Amino acid sequence: MPEREILSDSTSGFPDLYEASIADLQSGLQQGSFTSVDLVNAYLARIEEVNLEGPALHAVLETNPKALTQAAALDLERQEKGSRGPLHGIPILVKDNIATLHEEGSYALLGSVVPRDAFVVAKLRAAGAIFIGKANLSEWASMRGEALPNGWSARGGQATCPYYPNADASGSSTGSGVAMAIGLAAGSLGTETDGSIILPSSNNNIVGIKPTVGLTSRAGVIPISHNQDTAGPMCRSVADAAIILSVIAGPDPMDEATLSQPKIIPDYIAALNPDALKGARIGVPRSFFEEDKAIQAAFDASLETFRQLGAEIVDPADFADGREIKQSKSENIVMSVDLKVDMKKYIDGLVEVPTGVKDLADLIAFNLSHADLELSPPYHQDQSQFITSEKMTVDDAYYAALADDLDLGRTRGIDATLKKYNLDAIILPTEWASTPPAIAGYPIVAVPLGFQPDTTEPKPWPSPRMPLLQTAPGLPFGIAFLGTAYSEVQLIGYAYAFEQATKVRLARRAYPEAIPKTQLKDVVGQ
Repeated sequence: MPEREILSDSTSGFPDLYEASIADLQSGLQQGSFTSVDLVNAYLARIEEVNLEGPALHAVLETNPKALTQAAALDLERQEKGSRGPLHGIPILVKDNIATLHEEGSYALLGSVVPRDAFVVAKLRAAGAIFIGKANLSEWASMRGEALPNGWSARGGQATCPYYPNADASGSSTGSGVAMAIGLAAGSLGTETDGSIILPSSNNNIVGIKPTVGLTSRAGVIPISHNQDTAGPMCRSVADAAIILSVIAGPDPMDEATLSQPKIIPDYIAALNPDALKGARIGVPRSFFEEDKAIQAAFDASLETFRQLGAEIVDPADFADGREIKQSKSENIVMSVDLKVDMKKYIDGLVEVPTGVKDLADLIAFNLSHADLELSPPYHQDQSQFITSEKMTVDDAYYAALADDLDLGRTRGIDATLKKYNLDAIILPTEWASTPPAIAGYPIVAVPLGFQPDTTEPKPWPSPRMPLLQTAPGLPFGIAFLGTAYSEVQLIGYAYAFEQATKVRLARRAYPEAIPKTQLKDVVGQ
């Protein structure tokens, strides 16, 4: 793996846990400078400092009571047998809709018993990762109601961005983004249907990879849509995300979509090449841009960086069907129907559901009968999407919408644009990049791009039901790399080259109260 600048806690020589990479931590473990038990103790202390206390960021829904025991076992295994690999003894957070032991951030599935680890969790566990906790999320991955705030769940509370008090951290993988931003674990997993990895990555100044649908298994992940759902890494660097993706990618007999992936999984770590952009043709579809002067200015300035790195920029490289994508209602139809059908299938597969819910209608009724927990005024009463989905059926309109999505996103969208302009990849501000790959099932790699100016006036979302700031001084935003199916290895290379040339993440830290103070020096030898 390419060398990376190691940021140290200046008083101790240990890696600074705010920014420490997986490679930094693995090096220290191998050298015996600290143990996995030390790492878990340090991260648990950092979580305690800022999760419910201090700025109360609500990034972590629950910590794993077995994490220290697992860490001790992996320390012993390292001594006796050696390391399993780059994730041996490394603490990871998992979004709470990914099965380990307990269920999602709503009360309706509280205490449910899953039949097994989610497949991606099992692969990480086999690689030696330690699950330090479950990350908070937008309840039901933002699919209960449109008016619910990003990053709120009934059990986890309201997560907020660590770059400005009470700012929107986006969703639905909110806690994973917030936790990575300030070093509450070494890496994390999120899930995406349309934007739920890349948007909180953008808002929290981190890297997110939304894989091709079918590269990583969804078995054991609470669903929205089997046509669009995917699980992927959210980390502080492209290198860390590539390490995690290398572990979780692969076929799973319990997820049919994974059985059509390429037989040989590329070496994503080998893609970490600072010269990857040399000779690449990169397109800019301007028709997807929206109004944000700071984001537009940073994006336009970044094009010179791409050119300096040897890329040829094709600007504009607009989608012929860009307006149709923006106006289409097909994605809403597909997601609404899939939510109803896929949710019932998921709940049917649980070993035990103490609340007795069996389907979407039961979830709606549960929320109504437990309004004190789930429908608290004034911000959390909406379950309009649940109600809409419950009325939907698998019919001709559904199949027509699904075909339309694939035509708009793949045939006449991303694939047509790549071919028309002879492109290797497409770039967009992350905020405006999610929908074409969502309906296509294609990958995105998002990395930091910049920050809102210090002169930005803090402004809340216009909806009175949204208690969060939509914009504020210093809020991060990102740039997204898009490609065709299973082009992750190329996108990772391009994103890594851009990341290494710009080092945007290091340009600004979270606001002081949001940065935990505990470092390894505080726990080693204690």
